[in-house]
Amino acid sequence: MTIALDAMGGDLAPAATVEGALRAHRERGLEVVLVGDEPRVREELRRHGAGAQEVRIHHASEVVEMDEHPGQALRKKKDSSIRVGFDLCKAGQATAMVSAGNSGAVLAGGLFVLGRLDHVDRPCIGGFLPSLGTVGRSVLVDMGANVEVTPLQLVQFALLGEVYARRVLGIAQPRVGIVANGEEEGKGTDLTRAAAAALRKPESGVTFRGYVEGKDVFAGEFDVIATDGFTGNVLLKTAEGAVWAFGQLLKRQIQASAVASAGALLLRSQLDQVKKRVDYEEVGGALLLGIHGVGVIAHGRSTPRAILNALSGAEAFAAQQLEDDLTAAARRGIDLFKT
Repeated sequence: MTIALDAMGGDLAPAATVEGALRAHRERGLEVVLVGDEPRVREELRRHGAGAQEVRIHHASEVVEMDEHPGQALRKKKDSSIRVGFDLCKAGQATAMVSAGNSGAVLAGGLFVLGRLDHVDRPCIGGFLPSLGTVGRSVLVDMGANVEVTPLQLVQFALLGEVYARRVLGIAQPRVGIVANGEEEGKGTDLTRAAAAALRKPESGVTFRGYVEGKDVFAGEFDVIATDGFTGNVLLKTAEGAVWAFGQLLKRQIQASAVASAGALLLRSQLDQVKKRVDYEEVGGALLLGIHGVGVIAHGRSTPRAILNALSGAEAFAAQQLEDDLTAAARRGIDLFKT
């Protein structure tokens, strides 16, 4: 299995992407092809003392910048690292594509080059939030691909996310919910009420637990949290900011007291375990659910460790071969609105 990595994508590229790819190969045996400006990528490989056979390079002369319009950039820059990475997947030379670059362009590349799965109205971005549940994570869909959605699309997001939670996280019966402003059935909007009504039908085939309030997002009571891309992205960024702020407050309190510092040393292993559950670097990336093949969007500030974990996540997702299950889930969503 070969994974194409956009070597030019991300705030710290190509240094972080090249180092992350090398670590993925050396520590986990992954086969990675770095897609990007060959001279710059090769210089980074030399800096790390990489052997000629460790990581391959596929030259791409252009880069999609973060402020560019995704669709227009993909059409104009046909030799961009994002477009070429997906082209390699289309040609069967790579099994998955990972990028920490322009997320809209990654989504557009997945759509334009690989295409949608049958019955999927719109692909979505599915990723993880920290949770107090047994597996320590819940699936959030959509994380930002679709700002405005229809009830059908929201239902499909929930069903695609359920497949992800069941097959990748290993949750036998994922508990599914929709983000709203209260638990009662009458809460929410026309959109959320219509989607919830469809998911409550026995034919949905999922364990629907109703609405997810803000206070319940991290409580471990839901394994799949479905919402529109606007709300999902705000929720994701709020969670990242809250985790960072709490970490800074904790660090300041520990540093202000010798007793607290000593206690922190005693609790270091436990604190490290907590950090792994909430740190985006440990998650690595979010998946494009609903396209042919595998596309992973890594965090724009991805460090080498984040890239390493994004590559590992892409390999794990590809190994599951979920396209049939995802297609069936999308079709089931359409059928729910016919009955």
